[in-house]
Amino acid sequence: MKTYDLPIIAFFKHVLDPTITWSVLLLLIWFSGESFTSHYLVLIIIIFFISSYVYEHTSLYRNWRQGNLLAYIRDTLIGWFIIVAILLFLGHVTHFSEYFSRQVILSWVIITPLTLIISHLAVKGIIGIRRNQGKQRSSVIIGVNATSLKLLSHITAHPLLLIENKGHFDDRQQPRISGDFGPFLGETKDIIPYLHKNKIDMIFISLPMTSQPRIQQIVEQFSDTTTSIYFLPDIYVFDLLQAQVDYIADMPIVSLGESPYTGIDGVVKIASDYLFAALILILLSPLMLCVALAVKLSSPGPVIFRQRRYGYNGDEIIVYKFRTMTVTENGDNIVQAQRNDSRVTKVGAFLRRTSLDELPQFINVLQGRMSVVGPRPHAVAHNEMYRKLIRGYMMRHKTKPGVTGWAQVNGWRGETDALEKMAKRVEHDLYYLNNWSLWLDIWIIIRTVWVVLNRKNAY
Repeated sequence: MKTYDLPIIAFFKHVLDPTITWSVLLLLIWFSGESFTSHYLVLIIIIFFISSYVYEHTSLYRNWRQGNLLAYIRDTLIGWFIIVAILLFLGHVTHFSEYFSRQVILSWVIITPLTLIISHLAVKGIIGIRRNQGKQRSSVIIGVNATSLKLLSHITAHPLLLIENKGHFDDRQQPRISGDFGPFLGETKDIIPYLHKNKIDMIFISLPMTSQPRIQQIVEQFSDTTTSIYFLPDIYVFDLLQAQVDYIADMPIVSLGESPYTGIDGVVKIASDYLFAALILILLSPLMLCVALAVKLSSPGPVIFRQRRYGYNGDEIIVYKFRTMTVTENGDNIVQAQRNDSRVTKVGAFLRRTSLDELPQFINVLQGRMSVVGPRPHAVAHNEMYRKLIRGYMMRHKTKPGVTGWAQVNGWRGETDALEKMAKRVEHDLYYLNNWSLWLDIWIIIRTVWVVLNRKNAY
């Protein structure tokens, strides 16, 4: 499910970080004695918008929230590399770079990412001090269930929220599910007396949506208080994919199964697919020609194997591979390749170990049928089987299938001879869809090279 930013995170994304990027440049111009020309003003405006966009679409702030320091530093540096690459490209194309001091620009490129990291760590330290001093917002929960437990786990995992849970109210003294909900403070009828005796900043109501009259009664009790009230809809009972609040006119709606590639994200995904696929095909075209000749000369049959697969939204597509078997099965009963499979040719065995048989799928990417990164496409016969056995299986088709994917770089590639293996693959595919970013795609591509070199689980 898409998460909306904490105020401190939104402050970094939309104000502080972009401001730091151009402020460092401004200070370096001043220290070096350079004249602040109109060209520098244009550059600062460009820097502000590019840095805002790049850092908003990276997992940088998620890692910062969760305290993953190394991942945060990595993503900061990767994001900064992308920003500099975009600026260098624009400067080269427009010849705009001729108007700037190389010494100032080089110093800015080196100093800015260090400044970003130090500023984040400093703010995080200040927030830690405030938390230790007890300067947090107090909260209580009304209703003990899976939804409130999920909220409390987020509060615990994200100390930057500066929320302290004082306990819970529930008409059942013994919760039906286990978990740390804090002290039991009483039944719902005890809430108002408790508020009169204790200063509480936030109340989270976590009751089933079927309890609307009861929820309305509880909310009406709070009309005489200044406490902030939040209602937690129990949408977590559904299988969520990119769930988010949206609007039709002025009516709020909650989507429970949306593609991650909407709006500008869709443009970024399509553009990156075409760019990566074109570059790979250009660079590897001599190798692909050699592979095609080897397949043709080693055994009778077509060079390219065409197989029916499910693509975006479950529509049927044709996927290309270099033929690696003596058969070209494409019907309703397909047997997966196994270790020491007699149907695999000698050349095919090498191609499968090195994943070279997958290279023609970059043509599928240019055709718009596939993505470079996404859930791997399965044969139609396998889809029809597994969709009945694994809950949420077809949700992986909310995006185009990929040449490589998150499941494959985490060890879930090759034969799925047990239902549990396919279930783990689907689990990783859905994780990818819920956490997609351009930087995750780049990371998967990098890890794919490492996995292919190790030659694991491919036969």
